[in-house]
Amino acid sequence: MRRFEAERRRFYLSVRAKFALSITIAVAWTTLSIWLSQRWLNDLAMVAGWAVALIVIGFIAYVPGFMNAFLISTLLLDRKPPLRPIAEYPGLTVLVAAYNEAAGIADTLTSLARQDYTGPYQVIILNDGSSDNTADIVREQLGKLSMPPNASFRLMDFEKNRGKSAVLNDGLAAARYDLIATVDGDSWVRSDGLTNIVGRLLSDPADTQAVAGAVMVRNSRVNLLTRAQEWDYFHGIAAVKRMQGMYHGTLVAQGAFSLYRREALEEVGGWPERVGEDIVVSWAMLARRARIGYAANAFAFTNAPEKFRQFALQRKRWSRGLMEAFKLYWPLLFKMRMTTLFIWWNVLFLPLDLVYTFVFIPGIILALFGYFWIAGPLTLAVLPLAALWNTVIFRIQKDVFESEHMRVRRNRGGFLFYALAYSLVMQPVCVWGYLVELIGLRKAWDTK
Repeated sequence: MRRFEAERRRFYLSVRAKFALSITIAVAWTTLSIWLSQRWLNDLAMVAGWAVALIVIGFIAYVPGFMNAFLISTLLLDRKPPLRPIAEYPGLTVLVAAYNEAAGIADTLTSLARQDYTGPYQVIILNDGSSDNTADIVREQLGKLSMPPNASFRLMDFEKNRGKSAVLNDGLAAARYDLIATVDGDSWVRSDGLTNIVGRLLSDPADTQAVAGAVMVRNSRVNLLTRAQEWDYFHGIAAVKRMQGMYHGTLVAQGAFSLYRREALEEVGGWPERVGEDIVVSWAMLARRARIGYAANAFAFTNAPEKFRQFALQRKRWSRGLMEAFKLYWPLLFKMRMTTLFIWWNVLFLPLDLVYTFVFIPGIILALFGYFWIAGPLTLAVLPLAALWNTVIFRIQKDVFESEHMRVRRNRGGFLFYALAYSLVMQPVCVWGYLVELIGLRKAWDTK
């Protein structure tokens, strides 16, 4: 095994060569899928016509097949450069935006006080007019925490709720240092989280302006929904960010745990007043040809929604944020960069989710009654790719965990729900988010 890993490290391809190879493999897989699906295509065309058949099967099989083949190829080819030695870590400001975070803010502050970061860092807690006792808990916690000598903590307590972007921008104005990290008020940052995310930024190309951390689920043992979300973060979200980060075009440096260069934030005007402020600010940087990386070993553990209503509101907010980004930065679709593929990838999420919600799910119901026009025996052809996809991602993520002296907890029930039924819940919710953004319903940060 060690010899094999050494051979893999010696076999080096440039990022552009890896991109071209992954594209070639994805096109080949899609071509094979089209050839194998001829009978399915003909049967559906007899019922719905050729145009409808091509659209339906295209977004049920061809497009997802291309995406998964490209993702698997990229992950297998990924060889991130090791973190370079850093003699002296630079100053760092951590902004913690909090609104009604009484249940989790004490743990967040405790985790930030236990960082092994050797450079100077300050933590600014931004209480956005919470209606609970978040501010009181912060004051109490700051009074009893044992602070490292290179750290300082400060509470900015705003009387009126103005929204997450407003308080983040106030924090940016008050920040002492040129590196700015954001952490959600219900997240636990692992003790080497700040060290690893800054190390990734300083090891990536010089024009890297932001780095997304690896956000995982902390409360996965509450119920089946949180167990499934653990796999979503561990498998789906982490894999996509790793893929995008390989080409220096991570589309979202998420607010839960990310790092930015102050100059880059100021150049785009800070965080915009949007539902998806982290999505929009990331795309604003990409529009200026900035690179955004991903630190797979910089972990923060967040509390995932425990109730379906909370989950639906969260995913609706993410979908609205994506729509906001497209409205503002649609010219990114026509930039000549490798990462333009991921912008188009996100464009396709809308028809993918629509077809899945309004065609594939009804097709499953029809299949139960013996009508296999949409979902039938031929759809099982995607299972080998899905199995390979899950195996590759699991092995990669398991290796990352083990390199950080962590272990993957058993969660078979959550995986079964994630693999077999999670999309039946999530994609209709995403469609809801697209629709409410299109018709312009009121936006709010508080979705708890």
